[in-house]
Parts: sequence; C-alpha cells; structure tokens
Amino acid sequence: MPWYIKIERGIVEKATFDQHVPAHLAYVKTLDAQGYQAKTGYWRESAGGMLIFQADSQEDAQKIVEQDPLILNRCVEYELHEWVQVGGQPL
Repeated sequence: MPWYIKIERGIVEKATFDQHVPAHLAYVKTLDAQGYQAKTGYWRESAGGMLIFQADSQEDAQKIVEQDPLILNRCVEYELHEWVQVGGQPL
C-alpha cells in the first residue's frame, strides 16, 4: 500500500485543540490496528503536526483524513500528500 502524509497546521486556540487530542489519538490507534500503520506527532516549534499512514489509494487516504477528529472539529488545516520513499530502510 502507498504511504500518505497529512501535514497539518493548528487553527484554533490550544485549549480547544487539546480537547480533541484524545479522540485523535484513539482514531490513530484504531487506524494502526486496522493495518494502516498510522503514526502521528506534532511540531515542537509551531502549531501543527503530521499523520503518516498507508492507504489503498488517494481516495481512501482522503476518506481516512476526513474522519480524523481534528478535521471533524475544525482544529486544523491540512495538506494530504502521497509519500514515495527513495532511500534508507523501508518503513
């Protein structure tokens, strides 16, 4: 399966964002358990982060992103990209 990356930028106050983090983490855990190999994290120096995961297609990846609680609750703006690894050890 191809890899996809959702790069996000926070657009709400931290207190509002933090209310939805537990649901986001639970969602990522569910994705991982379903075989999408999902991992999430944030930028230490700015308001935003990244979700990396596998999906069958761009359309499948878009559907996965649209169900993320951070998206559903309008906490972030995002870009979705297919990532192609060209060097190093495969993930």
